[in-house]
Amino acid sequence: MPGTVISDENWEEFEPVEAKCSDSELIVVLANGLKLSTPLWWYPPLLAASSEARNRIELSPSGVHWPELDEDLSIDGMLKGQKYPGAKPPAEAAE
Repeated sequence: MPGTVISDENWEEFEPVEAKCSDSELIVVLANGLKLSTPLWWYPPLLAASSEARNRIELSPSGVHWPELDEDLSIDGMLKGQKYPGAKPPAEAAE
């Protein structure tokens, strides 16, 4: 949701309450009911990980963490559409 602002007054609304990975996307549900879905190719370490490792997720007030992968993503970054520098869609990466 580009343009969404997390402020000191509303940050609790954006706290993740659930997160999971499919084979192609990361899905995070926030306290306000918003469901964020981002493609896994945005995050190469997650895309390269096994399904089991991808789904060993810890939630924090501001994001999600994969302790086994030493990977962290912020809700703020997801809302802004931020992806890893150089991340390429699978079709483009195969070229």
